[in-house]
Amino acid sequence: MKRSLVLIVLVLAVALTALAPVAAQDNTLRIALQQEPDTLSPIYTQMWFAGTVIDLLLAQVWWIDNAGNPVPAIAAEIPSAENGGLSEDGTVITIKLREDAVWSDGEPITAADYVFYYEMITAESNTVGSRYPWDSQVASVEAADDQTVVVTFNAPFAPWLSSLAISPLPEHVLRPVFEADGTLDTAAWNREPNVTSGPFSFVSWEAGSGMEFVRSENYFLGSAKLDGVSIQFVPDDATVVAALVAGDTDVGTFISSGDVPALRETGNINIELVPSSYNEGIFFNVGPDGHPALKDVNVRRALAMAIDRDRVNRDLNLDLVYTGASFWENTPFANPALEPYPFDKDSAAAMLDEAGWVDSNGDGTRDKDGVEMILRYITNQRQIRKDVQAIVQQDMADIGVGIEIQNFDSDIFFASYGDGGPMSTGQYDLGEYSAPTAFPDPDTSRFLCSQVPSDDNPDGGNDAYYCNPALDELFAQQAQTVDFDARVAIFHQIDQILYDEMVWLNVWYDPDLWAINNRIANTLVSGADPLWNALNWEISG
Repeated sequence: MKRSLVLIVLVLAVALTALAPVAAQDNTLRIALQQEPDTLSPIYTQMWFAGTVIDLLLAQVWWIDNAGNPVPAIAAEIPSAENGGLSEDGTVITIKLREDAVWSDGEPITAADYVFYYEMITAESNTVGSRYPWDSQVASVEAADDQTVVVTFNAPFAPWLSSLAISPLPEHVLRPVFEADGTLDTAAWNREPNVTSGPFSFVSWEAGSGMEFVRSENYFLGSAKLDGVSIQFVPDDATVVAALVAGDTDVGTFISSGDVPALRETGNINIELVPSSYNEGIFFNVGPDGHPALKDVNVRRALAMAIDRDRVNRDLNLDLVYTGASFWENTPFANPALEPYPFDKDSAAAMLDEAGWVDSNGDGTRDKDGVEMILRYITNQRQIRKDVQAIVQQDMADIGVGIEIQNFDSDIFFASYGDGGPMSTGQYDLGEYSAPTAFPDPDTSRFLCSQVPSDDNPDGGNDAYYCNPALDELFAQQAQTVDFDARVAIFHQIDQILYDEMVWLNVWYDPDLWAINNRIANTLVSGADPLWNALNWEISG
């Protein structure tokens, strides 16, 4: 619940211990992250923390800036119909690369590196984070010459601006590894990228502790103002806040709203709420390993009505965020007709009775056909999520539903199907985290039938195990619809189906919350590429 400044100071000793390795130089930025990245290779992760760190090391073809606009990096310009980069029928995108773009070892960054990225993310021997849209929407990726990439889609693909803004891979470094091993899954470069393309170079990664980076002396866009960046992994929110208050770290991310008053009291911390596509939500596992009760949509709706989400946002988030109804909350793509499911325990109990889940044996828990209604509710170790679990457990007990709480370290919780992650493998009933889209584009593959994980499809990202062919058709339509208003209308239909089917429950609209010491200047944080502007961050005092 709400933490006071006194409590935060009391845990300062813990903070100092956890952050002891951060004896940073005066011109080194210190960042505390609650979750340790799973990799530093862009093809192997869909994790926000990993992607944010990768921004330091690997330049993208173009960034999405803090205003939501594309900014060329490796690309010489943003493709458009006017400059010949976008074909008349919308199926061919031609990307012109800068001639002076180089890797940190001085080798040129060429179209072949972009093509290599495509080859590696679609290679079946690589267990990547997700192949979408490269495997389903893209017909070919070719190098017309050293500075020209030509991407051909099977049909017009509206989200191309977000999807094609990748960080190319160094072919000259990784092609020999792939040819020798038949995969990049075990490449040392994934954790120790010795050749990079961004403003900083890799120094070290100590598992469970932190990472160190130094300014790259060969970044083609110029020299960073910082000497380096020191990242510490601090899974406890209170410890991160205490370190910020004490000045032992400069930047904290995903700070809980309940901690904002104490941080503002210091007078030294700027709080930035950055619009993004993240919404904190609870996924209902409707797959074969989920609880049988969850196969019934009316049960899922009843559970949604049994959770006092407004209490969560009042008591835990201090009303700095709000209870939403949409996966696309606070964007034009959210269906304006949708209202959050009301908190109504009496109606929820009646719906469960009607569905046949009653307490037939008098043990206090509903059951049906000999199966007790006890649900596995999982998330990672973030304190605010643990607090939400406690509230949900209380609310569910009031209507005779048992909740077994499980918490995992983030590297386990977010692990892929191939690595046995509990979400990916469906070993849960309720699973909570913030899930993004291809922000600022609304596209997502999260609810597609083709993305349900399996032994034959280990890279699938649909961890609700929900498959609806009608929804698939609408997602296919929106992807091919370039008219904005028409695309919005399709998303409103998609939103209605997800709302009615209740496979995902919005707990709160979740803008990225950054806490940054006011001695750090030029921090233009983006909801799409948070550290796109790291080249210009500087310590001013």
